[in-house]
Formats: sequence, C-alpha cells, structure tokens
Amino acid sequence: MKDDNCIFCKLANGQIPTNSIYEDDDFNVILDASPATKGHALILPKEHYANIFEIDEEILGKAAKLAKKIMIKEKDNLKCDGYNLLQNNGEVAGQTVFHFHMHLIPRYESDENKDIIQWSHIELSDDEMKEIKDKMSM
Repeated sequence: MKDDNCIFCKLANGQIPTNSIYEDDDFNVILDASPATKGHALILPKEHYANIFEIDEEILGKAAKLAKKIMIKEKDNLKCDGYNLLQNNGEVAGQTVFHFHMHLIPRYESDENKDIIQWSHIELSDDEMKEIKDKMSM
C-alpha cells in the first residue's frame, strides 16, 4: 500500500523526479538530495512502511541484499574508503521521514563530515548488563 501523503512514496514511485541509480519492482534507490558525502543514496521501498517494525520481513531481507549490491558498486566506482549503512526508527532515533529507508553513505579519508555517526560511550555495571542480557536472551 502507498501513502498519498508520503514524500518518500512519491519519490520511490516516480511521482517526483529523482536521481535514481537502481529500480526494480520493490525498490527505488536514489541519490540523496542533501547528501552527507558524494554518493549518499537512499533505498526506498515502493510500498509504504513507517519503520522497521512495520516492514515485511521478505522486503527487509531484499533491502539488505540490495544495500550490499549498491555499496559494492559505489566502492568500486567512487573509490570510497569505508561505508556507513544507517537506518533510523522513531523520532528520538533521528527518523524525520516516516517511510522506511536506508541511508548508504560512502566514507572518504578526505570527508569533512568525519563525525557524522558518533556517540559518547556509557558505562553499565555488571548487574545492569546481566539484567539487560536476561531480558533480551532469546
């Protein structure tokens, strides 16, 4: 299902012109209009899913395989030195467009934005780690 009010649905389905670098029945991969680095791309499903919690698992698996394919092609052709694969879920996590998407961000030694993905480390006690492990063990 598509959302008529979703900008990424419109981009993914060709209603708004983009710099598309790949398209199939499920996805459109476009160059980000406000890139962090040269080659910054977005994987956009053509169907609307607000986030990773809503996306169909089969489509999510296809997105991961597609990310690897695009990253390899960009690494070979753009000669980047590394890569960030970023996917945000929820406003508190930095999601600003509520249509599942993956950022593919090539990284270069010469990046001015070297600190794009950074965080301060926190310290947890052994008891806190055990509590989390006990809650999360599957």
